Amino acid sequence: MIYASDLDQTLIYSKRSLGVPLESPGLLPAEQIDGVTSAFISAQALQLLKTLPADVMFMPVTTRTMEQYKRITVFQTELIPAYAVTSNGGNIIVGGEVDREWNRSIHEQVRRDGAHAEEARQVFGQVLHEDWVISERFCDELFYAFVIDRDRMPLEQVLDKARVMQEMGWEVSIQGRKVYLVPAAVNKQAAVEHIRNLTNGGAVVASGDSLLDRCLLDYADYAIAPRHGELYREQLRDQLEVNYRFTEVSGVYAADEIMEYVYEVHGNMSAARTS
Repeated sequence: MIYASDLDQTLIYSKRSLGVPLESPGLLPAEQIDGVTSAFISAQALQLLKTLPADVMFMPVTTRTMEQYKRITVFQTELIPAYAVTSNGGNIIVGGEVDREWNRSIHEQVRRDGAHAEEARQVFGQVLHEDWVISERFCDELFYAFVIDRDRMPLEQVLDKARVMQEMGWEVSIQGRKVYLVPAAVNKQAAVEHIRNLTNGGAVVASGDSLLDRCLLDYADYAIAPRHGELYREQLRDQLEVNYRFTEVSGVYAADEIMEYVYEVHGNMSAARTS
C-alpha cells in the first residue's frame, strides 16, 4: 500500500496555519529556516508515520520546490522516505537523488501541452496588482508562486481568471498567503501513478488540502482532506460530490485524524485479505 500525502497544512503547519497556540502540547519542530522553527508537526502524527506497517510506503507529495522540501528537517533526518514528489509533481526524489528522466519528460509535456509559461503569466497578470501581490517566483522552471496579501486580494476576479487559465491548460490554486499558477501537465497524480507502477505499490491512500491535491485525491483508492483546506471550502461553496472524506478537526491536529484514517484503511484491507 502507498500512503501519498501533501505536506503543508496537511501534515506540517506553519505558525500561521497551526490553528492552536504555539505552546499547545504535542507540537514538534518540522522545518528550520536560519535556525528558527518555521513549521511544526503533531508528535502523535509523526509517531504514527514512523510506525506505519512494513507494507505501507509513505510518500511526501508537495508543491514545494526541491530546495524548500530539503528544509523540512523531519524528512531529512528522522523519517527519510524512499520516494518523494516535489514541485507539484515536476520532480521525483529517489534515494535522495532527482529522477532526471522523469523531470525531462515533464518539461517536454509542458512544452507540448497548454500555453507557454510566458503567455500564461501575461494573461494571469491581468488580475495581479501590486496592491496585493507582494512577490513572485518562477519555481523550478515549471510554475509560478505569488506571495500575497490575502485580505486585499480580489477573490472573485482571481476565480474568474482561474477559469480562463484552465482553458489554457493551467491551474490556479490559492493556499494561505500564496497563489500558484501551474501547468496542468505538472500534477501530483501523474507522479504518484508513475511511482505506483514502478514499485507495484498496490492501493493508494492520499491526503491533501488544496485544489492542487484534488487530482491526487480523485486518483487514490482512499482519500481524506483536512476540514480547514481549500478543498473543503470549495466543497461547501459549490456543494460538490467528492469521493473523499473530510476530517472533523481543523488545524495541526487534523494530521492525527488523517493518520488514524490511514491505519483504519490498512486494517480493513488486511482483514479483507485474511477473511
